[in-house]
Amino acid sequence: MLFDFDYTVADSSEGIVDCFNYALGHIGLLPAPAELIRRTIGLPLEDSLVAVAGEPWRRHAPAFRSHWRRRSDQVMVAGTRLLDQAAASIEALHDAGVLLGIVSTKYRCRIEDVLLRENLHHRFDVLLGGDDVRVPKPDPEGLRLALDRLRLAPSEAIYVGDSVVDGEAAHAAGVPFIGVLTGVTTAAELARWKPRRILPSLAALPTLLAAAAARPESRANGADVLDRPNPPIQQGYSGNRRERGRVLRIDE
Repeated sequence: MLFDFDYTVADSSEGIVDCFNYALGHIGLLPAPAELIRRTIGLPLEDSLVAVAGEPWRRHAPAFRSHWRRRSDQVMVAGTRLLDQAAASIEALHDAGVLLGIVSTKYRCRIEDVLLRENLHHRFDVLLGGDDVRVPKPDPEGLRLALDRLRLAPSEAIYVGDSVVDGEAAHAAGVPFIGVLTGVTTAAELARWKPRRILPSLAALPTLLAAAAARPESRANGADVLDRPNPPIQQGYSGNRRERGRVLRIDE
């Protein structure tokens, strides 16, 4: 099971708003409203700048990124908190033998620092940030790289995210998508990418896994798991280096 990071596992909005307005000020712009900045979380920085300041400012993206990163070194980890029940859900999925990974546009070092602080770093089998790929989401490069490292086929994985960028990336990679409503994206917006489920938060994932694991194979025929007319999640096993190796596969 692969996760986005911001607004899926953690809330970095305090740090992101701080870095964004710091960088805006250093390229000659006034601070932007926090809510407008929050709507850009998950986009590549260049696209976030354009969304807030307009297309003419795209040429300032390199300077914007440089100032952003300088400020991010100072405030991002401290300005990031795990979402409610995220740690418990990750622990439960890990204990159930599910292979776990993160594919995000955030710098990997920030993700690692937060997970180390929360004593969750060792729960993940792969961590990929925006600096690990040539092209960020919604390009599927990150998801494909994660699948390659885990030695999984797209149908053997699930990508969990909060934004249309996540849904588009999953679709492009051929990976089943689960949307969560812990960001600023609505269920209607996520539904465009045909998610297998739209959940309130990560807290529902262990229940989904338990329901699927308890279902006899003979009943794995599209019946409901979470009171929704979607196919059930079935269990498979990867060829991953770790023996626990359970993965989740959602059949069409």
